[in-house]
Amino acid sequence: MTTIDSPDMDAFWMPFTANRQFKAKPRLMASAKDMYYTTIDDRPVLDGTAGLWCVNAGHCREKIVAAIHKQVSTLDFAPTFQMGHPAPFALADRLAKMLPGDLNHVFFTNSGSEAVDTALKIALAYHRIRGEGTRTRLIGRERGYHGVGFGGISVGGIAPNRKFFGSLLPGVDHLPHTHNLGQNAFSRGQPQWGAHLADELERIVTLHDASNIAAVIVEPVAGSTGVLIPPQGYLQKLRAICDKYGILLIFDEVITGFGRLGTGFATDYFGVMPDLMTVAKGITNATVPMGAVFAREGIYDAFMHGAENAIELFHGYTYSGHPLACAAAQATLDIYDEEGLFDRAKNLAGYWEDAVHSLKGLPNVIDIRNIGLIAGIELAPIPGQPGVRAYDAMVSCFEQGLLVRNTADILALSPPLIIEKLHIDRLIEILSNVLKQG
Repeated sequence: MTTIDSPDMDAFWMPFTANRQFKAKPRLMASAKDMYYTTIDDRPVLDGTAGLWCVNAGHCREKIVAAIHKQVSTLDFAPTFQMGHPAPFALADRLAKMLPGDLNHVFFTNSGSEAVDTALKIALAYHRIRGEGTRTRLIGRERGYHGVGFGGISVGGIAPNRKFFGSLLPGVDHLPHTHNLGQNAFSRGQPQWGAHLADELERIVTLHDASNIAAVIVEPVAGSTGVLIPPQGYLQKLRAICDKYGILLIFDEVITGFGRLGTGFATDYFGVMPDLMTVAKGITNATVPMGAVFAREGIYDAFMHGAENAIELFHGYTYSGHPLACAAAQATLDIYDEEGLFDRAKNLAGYWEDAVHSLKGLPNVIDIRNIGLIAGIELAPIPGQPGVRAYDAMVSCFEQGLLVRNTADILALSPPLIIEKLHIDRLIEILSNVLKQG
């Protein structure tokens, strides 16, 4: 038995949670292994969300646990300001070899939010050191999620994440999102309609002039807003327009990185090369916080001028390249390689697609969308009570032994890449039972 007494909950201010609602009826995990959590009352819960889009290799993998233990008993911390230790250099070299083209320089952070703010700062500084200091405007997208730093929520486009915090960063504009139920409901993979929405970037350039625009940042697949999949040709158009006007293109791959689409990264899946890329989550299998920004050769080289004793970029974090995070990342990458988890996800994608689309026709299901090992199930909102239907479905799933994520009236699924067909069948069975309840 793993039963644990429920602690006093008042002191912990929970993130992105209705605290009073949760604390009245908490859902607490006590342990986890492979595809399952175990609750404090000893119930198994199938993990349909890889924790929070992040436990790609499954829970409590012994190789990762051992690597962290060995590292903390050898070197618990070393600074990376004007000092160093071998681990981040080795990890950066390994990561660079995984990336296509010349995305071969890595700046380590501690989260996706920090990675986004870092990428935005690199973009602004890049233009300034090249003599184009007027390029300060940043372009995000409606319904985009880029973490919770002031930079991330400024370029992000989810209204509740923005509305409480004032004017945010100045000089930010937004592309329209690509979600359209009338045109694309129940698409399998990339929808055919919507590539033209990338042309809105041309309008924004006309409005502000390219000489004032530093970067465009998008999630290749928008996750936290409810799994919005790019229309065919959309990302390619964004890349072409950015090239035309000398604007940097940033891919936020915090969710799509490390196998989620059946390839190493979304840039591989879509065949579109960004100038900067942000990652986190799956880089360490969520065992130790870590994020990173990948930069193309020309961006890095632009900073490497001037006096050799001059700091090239006045930016960083105490825990950048932390020894434990590096050890966890190396062990995680070993598992991805040894078990072929990216290919596994690719091979399961068809079965996954058929399984999730089998829910079409159930009560209140108005859309299902999927790509790789991701799916979004959109539900008709209860009149006057937006978000309640999906929240109630999430709670019912948990009570029946399945973890899903709800955002507005959308249920999001992103299981660990070690999932098997029998787990997919069980996941769909529970979800079907819940949706049939209305």
